[in-house]
Amino acid sequence: MRHATHLSTLLALGLLSQAPALQAKNLVFCSEGSPAGFDTAQYTSATDNDAAEPIYNRLVEFERGGTAVHPALATKWEVSDDGLRYTFHLREGVKFHANKAFTPSRDFNADDVLFTFNRMLDKDQPFRKAYPTEFPYFVSMGLDKNIARVEKTGPMTVVFSLNKVDAAFIQNLAMSFASILSAEYAEHLLASGRPSDINQQPIGTGPFVFQRYQKDAQIRFKGNKDYWAPDEVKIDNLVFSINTDPSVRIQKLRRNECQVTLHPRPADLPALKADGKLQVMQQPGFNLGYIAYNTQHPPFDRLEVRQAMDMAVNKQAILQAVYQDSGQLAVNAMPPTQWSYDNSLKDAPFDPEKAKQLLQQAGVKPGTEITLWAMPVQRPYNPNAKLMAEMLQADWNKLGFKVRIVSYEWGEYLKRMKSGEHDIALIGWTGDNGDPDNWLGTLYNCDAIGSNNYSLWCDPQYDSLVKQAKQVTDREQRTALYQQAQQRLKQQVPITPVAHSTVNQPLSIKVADFKVSPFGRNDFSGVSVD
Repeated sequence: MRHATHLSTLLALGLLSQAPALQAKNLVFCSEGSPAGFDTAQYTSATDNDAAEPIYNRLVEFERGGTAVHPALATKWEVSDDGLRYTFHLREGVKFHANKAFTPSRDFNADDVLFTFNRMLDKDQPFRKAYPTEFPYFVSMGLDKNIARVEKTGPMTVVFSLNKVDAAFIQNLAMSFASILSAEYAEHLLASGRPSDINQQPIGTGPFVFQRYQKDAQIRFKGNKDYWAPDEVKIDNLVFSINTDPSVRIQKLRRNECQVTLHPRPADLPALKADGKLQVMQQPGFNLGYIAYNTQHPPFDRLEVRQAMDMAVNKQAILQAVYQDSGQLAVNAMPPTQWSYDNSLKDAPFDPEKAKQLLQQAGVKPGTEITLWAMPVQRPYNPNAKLMAEMLQADWNKLGFKVRIVSYEWGEYLKRMKSGEHDIALIGWTGDNGDPDNWLGTLYNCDAIGSNNYSLWCDPQYDSLVKQAKQVTDREQRTALYQQAQQRLKQQVPITPVAHSTVNQPLSIKVADFKVSPFGRNDFSGVSVD
């Protein structure tokens, strides 16, 4: 029956519609949410980036399962002595995908790099004017201000000129937002009046070719027969089967209806580990689950109110109930495995009575109504946001608040938070590039308001420290500045760090060479299935 169920599922997905496809290598990934689109520059969530990852390459990329950067669409690069000019030499013979409406007439070259970055840099760039969108990651890291220009000095050579030294620049270019798009495809979309198709009908150079997407159901890809690194393409048909319910994902994995899934509930782990047809890969989480206070919404614009909320959070109870054996207490604004982490920081004691006193001194009236936003999906940093929200609701109701829990579909949740509609929100982060700036700059600085700074917190003292740290290359100097920034953030309480969670990746024993990414990516290049 199990084999029959697997066949029926593949037939339903259209993978076995013809007899020859029986010999194909097919892999189904049970993913947790529907992406908003495939234009990676627009999005910051792992759900969106996972869905686009098979399609694209970047100039440089992280090694699978690690944090080191290696050449990709650039074969090598040089940095000028003053640290302000990066010269990239591009890979020859790389082909873009085709779809029903577009067939490329040339290989990848410098024009594609210029289009990709100038669209983010220049508000008057024709494609951006035709398809206006935001670039939250690019802006939150200050790249829109720091990249002075991008120029080609030959058909296969590109030079980035910076206004200031950026110690994390190469690491940043390995991130999803920097995926290289086809300038020729963009021109075709402009000419045909369909520029938004760059987001819904994506074209890249990556190991898999996008086929189609049905929201809340599936995304289909085919292995790229013309990939520039052919040994990395070992799957003929890759399907993302979208299932928001973790129990459904686990059931499908156990029935071999999918071969890889993610974010199991802690309670499911013992049974998964005991199943001889499955493997559970584990890795310490490079992540943080936290509570963000909207510092632009009264009364959370007042430090003593944020301090009161923070000291009324029963973290130990949350760790036990929500994370079970898969969580570690978080004290700081980034994980302890991140270099420059300040071990001297301590939490305020759990003290609801003192919290009540602080609220009374701040003039917060009993019965004040506030909203607490809870994520609709599981994330590596929070396996059960609904339960955590209910526990916080109980904690804060005891302080005299009337706490109403709010949730939306994941894409809508992020969009509304970026515009500051929430009072308090549950959110988190998995590091993207191994640099402290990816935490302290990307999540909490002034430039990140409207993108990843969900506290809408702008503190000039903190901002100055983080920006200074990014402009020096000596690690000891950077560490000293980042530790001062961590201390300032802890004092000002724009967030309450809750937990770091262990990443558990369940998959079939038939899957080989899958690597658990420290950045939470699900990457299927180089992966094979029996």
